[in-house]
Amino acid sequence: MKRMIMLLMAFTLILGFIVPMNSVTYAVEISEDLKGESTVVYGANLTAEQKEEVRRLLEADSETMEEYVVTGEDIYNYIGGDRNSRMFSSVKITHEQDGHGIVVNIVTPDRITEVTSEMYSNALLTAGVEDATVEVAAPKPVTGGSALAGIYKAYDAVGAELDQGRMEVANDELDLTTKLSEKDGLSQDTVTDLMTEIKKSIAEQNPATREDIEEIVQEQLDRLEISLSEEDRQLLIDLFERMRELDIDFGKVKEQLEELTSVIKDRLGDLDISIDEGFWNKVKNFFNDLIDKIASLFNGKD
Repeated sequence: MKRMIMLLMAFTLILGFIVPMNSVTYAVEISEDLKGESTVVYGANLTAEQKEEVRRLLEADSETMEEYVVTGEDIYNYIGGDRNSRMFSSVKITHEQDGHGIVVNIVTPDRITEVTSEMYSNALLTAGVEDATVEVAAPKPVTGGSALAGIYKAYDAVGAELDQGRMEVANDELDLTTKLSEKDGLSQDTVTDLMTEIKKSIAEQNPATREDIEEIVQEQLDRLEISLSEEDRQLLIDLFERMRELDIDFGKVKEQLEELTSVIKDRLGDLDISIDEGFWNKVKNFFNDLIDKIASLFNGKD
């Protein structure tokens, strides 16, 4: 009887590590018949002439691709944004096969003034988009922030439901990344690298409390030698605490986060930061030790 009780306790212990106790917010799912298909979304405030220019830039074919318009009302519905927002950024989304990852190409980089392709990629991973090629274009200089709403519209239009909470926090992530990038001594790449490294740490450490999030954020700020005001540091902690509460599974997209890190570090050039390669070995060793200890219980006498 004693041995049976120990067996049940051991099974419960292992199950607790394997099965998440709270509800994970999963990424969007695309039906197989849509993979390889493209959807184009135009900003509502484009003139007819600007729309034709953007159509040409995105190489959009109105006869073979579905076309939609994103409005200020859409921004309000998706992320609670300003209904009076003026929309010029436009996007083409091609839904790709599983494992493709996110590829973002800013077709008019001189006109998207505040957002890089890596910033879009990072925010899209947060929103739950995983396998897509995204092209962004604008007919004149704009910040580029509203392009996210166009991407959300593209998924909504084909019946692929993105989680409301994830869309909102992804938009706030892009806003905060943009804001921090404007601080003295920081750049778009440096801040995007920070965001990516924090996500990777969350994937590895699975923080359970706000205090855990605060520790992860501070670790990465120190490691990347980034100095923020207390107000900005708290904004960063607040953002990732919201992600923790949504229970976004960044472990599922760890490879894409690693790829983002590689691209950013190549661009930064002289920034030399090591990545913790030994994490998964530590996990394996932990479970091996746990199993050995459980086995030793069963080998003992009643």
